Amino acid sequence: MGRTPVTAGPRRSTTTRALALLAVGATALTAASVTTQATALAGHQIGVPTVHVRPASSGHIFATSRPAPISTSDCVTQIGIHCYSPLQYRTAYNLAPLYQQGVTGKGRTIVIVDSFGSPTIQHDLEVFDKQWGIPDTNVEVKQWGNVPPFNPNNPDHTGWAGETTLDVEYAHAIAPDAHIVLMETGVAETEGVTGLPEMMDAEQSMIKSGQGDVISQSFGATENTFPGFDKGDFKSLTDLRYAFKEAAAHNVTVLGASGDNGATDSTSGSDLYPYKVNSWPSSDPLVTSVGGTQLTLDNNGNRTAPDKVWHDAYGAGGGGVSGVFERPWYQWGVAGVTGNHRGTPDISMSAAVDGAAWTYQSYDPKATGWSLTGGTSEATPIFSGVVALADQLAGYRLGQLNWRMYGLSALPSQWSGITDVTTGDNGWNGVTGYQAAKGYDLASGLGTIDGARFVHAIAGR
Repeated sequence: MGRTPVTAGPRRSTTTRALALLAVGATALTAASVTTQATALAGHQIGVPTVHVRPASSGHIFATSRPAPISTSDCVTQIGIHCYSPLQYRTAYNLAPLYQQGVTGKGRTIVIVDSFGSPTIQHDLEVFDKQWGIPDTNVEVKQWGNVPPFNPNNPDHTGWAGETTLDVEYAHAIAPDAHIVLMETGVAETEGVTGLPEMMDAEQSMIKSGQGDVISQSFGATENTFPGFDKGDFKSLTDLRYAFKEAAAHNVTVLGASGDNGATDSTSGSDLYPYKVNSWPSSDPLVTSVGGTQLTLDNNGNRTAPDKVWHDAYGAGGGGVSGVFERPWYQWGVAGVTGNHRGTPDISMSAAVDGAAWTYQSYDPKATGWSLTGGTSEATPIFSGVVALADQLAGYRLGQLNWRMYGLSALPSQWSGITDVTTGDNGWNGVTGYQAAKGYDLASGLGTIDGARFVHAIAGR
């Protein structure tokens, strides 16, 4: 089966396993990479600041972008994976009853935070909308700090532009009448914690100004890479929580992608830890962690098999226990699974690369056209749209969702809208992961959703 070549991004993602991996496959942990990881760990242990937040979609663009999307069955034949349109996701998540009731996200605002952004996001969204018959919206672009002019030859810029494209197009696809604010920051994470404060400052400013009902974060940094972690000093991480505390005080929902490397995650470089770790902000108790599932759909979006934990040849949904945060009160009922620590994810949505989403982008003139992306940074904006729908139906900001979801999970699925995911695991790269099981697990969280039922249940209407 032939596969389309791809251009790999500058960094391996924590939150999206992109189709670049179709070209290189999933490699086993080699002796050389173990040595590299040991070196990175040693550097970290002597206090070298190595936190690195990664653009989730880096490397997902086809080298020769397609002029038009193709059907799922054609993707299987021509590319060797399943691919899905936003209309198929709408069907799979049973959103039509909500749209028919006028629940479209109207009056609600989704804030998306990405470094650098994309200079063509409005045009690209309009092309995306026209293809699928989705009403257009005007993306409000705000900048925090000194955002440099976009350079299509800068892989950092194109990596983040790919993430921006995915975030905006799929948040809009799920909640077509929600207002979208794209907050661009001017510093990517490069050393120490440079970059993350800019992101947190940007989020805090939006919350304080009263803008934004839900914040979608498709980025992450491994907890272990924060300075002081190895000594049990978590201050470099916990000092960054001020935006989430502000969100809690203003009933703003905050989402974070759980990661794309299963139960492990990236070191400060391009390698993975040889043991289980977790990433922040997904691991924060004030954040709803969005994990990954694999959907198997026909060309119309109907399921031909139950959802399972995302673990294909190209990545696996992040999940596990935090090394920083104790078990929050809302996870008391799943203490037998999480132990004394915060467990992730909380809920899961479509993330598999073998089940990737079509996006359109033109920010790089050398790679303009339709591409495919998978990963939990697909799942996160999809869920942000669901939250906007629920906020509209409720008539107010629902704020922190976790206590609501864990409470709903005690009800039968037909009442809660939460569908248990009981098959699959999130092992990756030689690190044994967690198995899906009945009820809460560290591979899929509480499971996934039936959109219409879930939105009504969580909105209390």
